[in-house]
Amino acid sequence: MSQFPKQQKIAAIIGTGVIGAGWAARYLANGYIVKAWDPGENAAEKLQQSIENAWPSLQKIGLKQDADLANLHFCQTLAEACADAQIIQESAPEVLEIKSKLLQEIALSAPVDAIIGSSTSGFKPSLLQKSVNNPERVIVTHPFNPVYLLPLVEVVGGELTTAATIEQAKALYTALGMHPLHVRKEIDGHLSDRLLEALWRENLHLVNDGIATTGELDEAIIYGPGLRWALMGTNLTYHLAGGDAGMRHMLEQFGPALKLPWTKLEAPELSTRLIDSMVAGTQQQAGERSVKELEQLRDNCLISIMEALAQYEVGAGKVLSDYRKAI
Repeated sequence: MSQFPKQQKIAAIIGTGVIGAGWAARYLANGYIVKAWDPGENAAEKLQQSIENAWPSLQKIGLKQDADLANLHFCQTLAEACADAQIIQESAPEVLEIKSKLLQEIALSAPVDAIIGSSTSGFKPSLLQKSVNNPERVIVTHPFNPVYLLPLVEVVGGELTTAATIEQAKALYTALGMHPLHVRKEIDGHLSDRLLEALWRENLHLVNDGIATTGELDEAIIYGPGLRWALMGTNLTYHLAGGDAGMRHMLEQFGPALKLPWTKLEAPELSTRLIDSMVAGTQQQAGERSVKELEQLRDNCLISIMEALAQYEVGAGKVLSDYRKAI
């Protein structure tokens, strides 16, 4: 019999690194009891520190009734964490053997009707469902860092996933103040990471070829396309680039440029020289600011941007507005 109040929902967090800790913070802010497990050294202390660092930002967003840091419980075993949870978030390292083994153990320990979501950024759910008990409730639930603020979560079902599981997951994440994007067809890397990976590879080439520093490349996004992406994304932005005739004119005018050798989609070799350049560049950008200080800066800026978008009911601003109305 559960030791927790029946009216409070329980989330199990398996793996408490950056992503797992972000999930834990979001569930706590939504009034869940969070039971976490991670075999890493000092994992409990690190998780507590991460959540305390995120909590001021969550207070600005708005906390649900029963939201309380005291609802965090670090468990000694995976089975204890999963035993009475309605939702299990697996956020282990991106190694197939590790994730597969963990998901098998989770499925044996969790209630048969619990949703089991993997935060994998690349693996297909059908691959993860293999040899799992009740595989129809295993799905990919891929979030974005910081999980406790960014609303996007890619929801991907596998060959054995039921439609009911997908709909149940979408409803759950919507209630958490997120935007569940149902990726209708399995594909390695899902949707967002495939787009981000293309940009990342070009970024590495430009540093590797000595064309730009990490700071200059970040400026190329911060002051231009990044601002547009916050509300329109790539496709609608290019629709506007075509003027009154929209996307058709844009493709007719700029389409031939796609044949030019501007980009290099294959990643460069991660040589010692390239790694050193990336490290030196980002250290210069960070200056004297610690990672925790940069996280606070990032969170404050993200909240301000989402609040600005909320005035116009677009993008992440609309998700935030709807969430606050439901508190």
